[in-house]
Amino acid sequence: MLAVKISLNSIDKVKSFVNDISGFNAEFDLVSGRYVIDAKSIMGIFSLDISKPIDLNIHTETETEDIMAAIKPYLAE
Repeated sequence: MLAVKISLNSIDKVKSFVNDISGFNAEFDLVSGRYVIDAKSIMGIFSLDISKPIDLNIHTETETEDIMAAIKPYLAE
């Protein structure tokens, strides 16, 4: 499992993030406090506080380099 912090602080970023990760055959979870949301769910993401960085857990053994390249624009500094 990979764990990174991402920033999805606008509606456009949320839409493009979901589009970018939907092509991968991996499980993506967003963790904010006690809430765990499927990162491929736009409605789920909007139930979180997107004004601050969110933890992203990626459950995969393969495609890690491709996934990291795809999510690079969303990584929190």
